[in-house]
Amino acid sequence: MKKSFSRFMAATLVAASLVASGAALADADLSKSKVSAISKQMNVPTEGVFKKFAAQIKFDPANATQGSAQVSIDIASFDLGDKMYNDQVAGKDWFDAKTYPQATFVSSAIAPAGGNKYNVTGKLTIKGRAETITVPVTIAQSGATQTFDGVLPVKRSAFNVGTGEWKDTSIVADDVQIKFHIVANK
Repeated sequence: MKKSFSRFMAATLVAASLVASGAALADADLSKSKVSAISKQMNVPTEGVFKKFAAQIKFDPANATQGSAQVSIDIASFDLGDKMYNDQVAGKDWFDAKTYPQATFVSSAIAPAGGNKYNVTGKLTIKGRAETITVPVTIAQSGATQTFDGVLPVKRSAFNVGTGEWKDTSIVADDVQIKFHIVANK
């Protein structure tokens, strides 16, 4: 059960990072994109992946501040590699996917941070709680393909992920890393 919580936390972070990513006037190519959440349970890293999400991204490096990103993640699609764990993290103590089926991110600003790095600010909503976040994103372009990579640190407690016996951060850490690699074609 503790292992499930850790994976649930990882899923939450993955959702947050995906939401915070950006791309070129296109939808994300899900076959080439990945969003994962990495958390620690009893100081052992655990990673889970969100299998279903949608991202609509508008980004032109010549006009970065006019870009935008909207991401929606299907919380029930979080995969820790084991059905029992997946079901547990989708439950009320973790993501409560029946009540809160989607995690979302809507950008409000994109600011250049030097080279091909940008800071994307917006509202991340997980489990009905919204927080304004800023995520560093590295953007690469090859022909009509843009890739957006980054890692977003979040606190699971800020989104009420892990309640009851899972609220104790000495077993499953409060810190979660949402790692994303988003590929979009213009």
